[in-house]
Amino acid sequence: MKSPRFMPAVVLLSLSTVAFGQSEAQRPAAPPDTHAHKAADTPAAKSDAQKSFDTMKTLAGIWTAKLTVDPPQPDMDDKLPSQVSMRVTSRGNALVHEMYAVGVPDDPARYDHPITMLYLDGDRLHLVHYCDAGNRPRMAARTSPDGKTVEFDFVDISGSTQYGHMHHAVFKVIDANHHTEDWTYMMPGDKPVHAHFDLRRKNQGSVVAGK
Repeated sequence: MKSPRFMPAVVLLSLSTVAFGQSEAQRPAAPPDTHAHKAADTPAAKSDAQKSFDTMKTLAGIWTAKLTVDPPQPDMDDKLPSQVSMRVTSRGNALVHEMYAVGVPDDPARYDHPITMLYLDGDRLHLVHYCDAGNRPRMAARTSPDGKTVEFDFVDISGSTQYGHMHHAVFKVIDANHHTEDWTYMMPGDKPVHAHFDLRRKNQGSVVAGK
């Protein structure tokens, strides 16, 4: 006979549901609270973080990128991504942002393919960039008055900064099929490199990288 600690989660969930129901049945019925009913009918106001996240989630899709780098990096020209995909996942609780080059084999040992995760943490919208430099900078968002720009400021970082790290990001929505991204990479010696992406929506269906 298997040990109870290996009991399937669905059985444990059923038992807790029964226990909760029995506990509720033993409680005396409470008088109706008309004030609580009215409060429940009133939707809670969204926080600035939720508004920012809602703005970011409208960017789900595949985007073709026109890229400019300042100062110019000639040795990086053939490594820079030319498309970006964004997809909402985890029941709407996370947004995955991926940069990749069109026509390049899906070989993470040879080619860059950085991933960024966006998620709400309490009253803040956070971004974690899983960089090809081997580190994970975390940034926190702030919004513009018009709600169309979401700017991310550096908070902290995990991993080595030997080869530099991503330090700042700005997303600006122009319209449903056009947005820009500005990423600042801090090279060793605190030398910033700014990458500006002008992105046009490729399609509004599949968001699988390389499609």
